[in-house]
Amino acid sequence: MNLRAFEDLEVWKKGRDVRLFVQSVVKKFPPEEKFALTLQIRKSSRSITNNIAEGYGRFFYQENIQFCRISRGSLTETLDHMIVASDEKYINDEELNEFRILHDDCLRLLNGYISNLQKAKTGSTNQ
Repeated sequence: MNLRAFEDLEVWKKGRDVRLFVQSVVKKFPPEEKFALTLQIRKSSRSITNNIAEGYGRFFYQENIQFCRISRGSLTETLDHMIVASDEKYINDEELNEFRILHDDCLRLLNGYISNLQKAKTGSTNQ
């Protein structure tokens, strides 16, 4: 597959699915969470795709890998926010489970992408 833009990356597409799912569920959060949990979860879910895109735009494998690691941290942070939302009864068990599936799929793709970048770095003089 010829990748012309970060939007062509399967991992970015899955991260977008995560972000869109989060966006749909935070609309149900109570108003008092607008500047607390809602803001935090929106930021962390956006950071997933933001960092994949920024890493893609870098010229060096190691920089791309580092941004993907940041993205992985944001993905995990988003899961923690969703667990908090579940604990606070802002989302139900079904929504949390649906999110966990998206999370796990995205994490698998992200780890695979990082692994491929590390292999490409090892086989390249472009570090």
